[in-house]
Amino acid sequence: MGLMDELLADLRAETAELDAMVRGLDPASWELPTPAEGWAVRDQISHLAWFDDAATAAATDPGGFRATLPAFLGRGESAVDELAAASRGLTPGQVHEWFRAARARSLDAFARLDPGARLPWYGPDMSAASFVTARLMETWAHGQDVADALGTVRVPTARLRHVATLGVRAMPYGFAVRGLTPPADPIRVELTMPDGSWWTAGPAGAADAVRGTALDFCLLVVQRRHLHDTSLELRGEGARAWARVAQAFAGLPGKGRAPLGSGRSSGRSSGLPSGLSQGQTR
Repeated sequence: MGLMDELLADLRAETAELDAMVRGLDPASWELPTPAEGWAVRDQISHLAWFDDAATAAATDPGGFRATLPAFLGRGESAVDELAAASRGLTPGQVHEWFRAARARSLDAFARLDPGARLPWYGPDMSAASFVTARLMETWAHGQDVADALGTVRVPTARLRHVATLGVRAMPYGFAVRGLTPPADPIRVELTMPDGSWWTAGPAGAADAVRGTALDFCLLVVQRRHLHDTSLELRGEGARAWARVAQAFAGLPGKGRAPLGSGRSSGRSSGLPSGLSQGQTR
């Protein structure tokens, strides 16, 4: 199986899991609030649908997509909230069907691409392989919001390796977007995957390290859990500094989530969908 075949198979599987969560929900459940302040289940799904359509445009008509960038980026931080609000006139059934159709169109477009092809987005251009990986990460992250709203506990899968990969690659960006300098020394990441195997990144023996479960690490880097609500072990000031700014997405710094039980409302990240991960993590 080639790289794109593997990535697309995992994206289809992640899509099917999210689709199963919302299939058959009654209208009231579509309006349940998610941890992202001001966003209901319907908003999480319409957000994915809108950016799936944008992703299809980027893959099939790069020049036309680039022409839309100035106007969209000029809308600033409010753009994604405005898109969600504009979709609230749709029925739950229409939102669900939109997501299914938009995702199918994007999968078809991605399947025609060479993994090394460069695609435009709302930040730096990305390879097609990274583009697909980012759509998977977005699906998983927004799926977590939906699961939290519905009280559903998802079973972690090996697909977390894709989210972890983006989290590690985006490490320098988390510092840069805040005007900070990344640690000079390398950071080792050692994660336990759901099947008990190890996933690692960075040089063995590095003085700074992040250790824990892949699930905790991924929840942290997509800003769906506060560090205090994970069991991650941080060794070294560089690792601790990274954990404070980690984000697997490009765009303006996210506020992340408040610690569970803190009594404060859950934060959501700010910024435009862009760069490494394609979407702000509401």
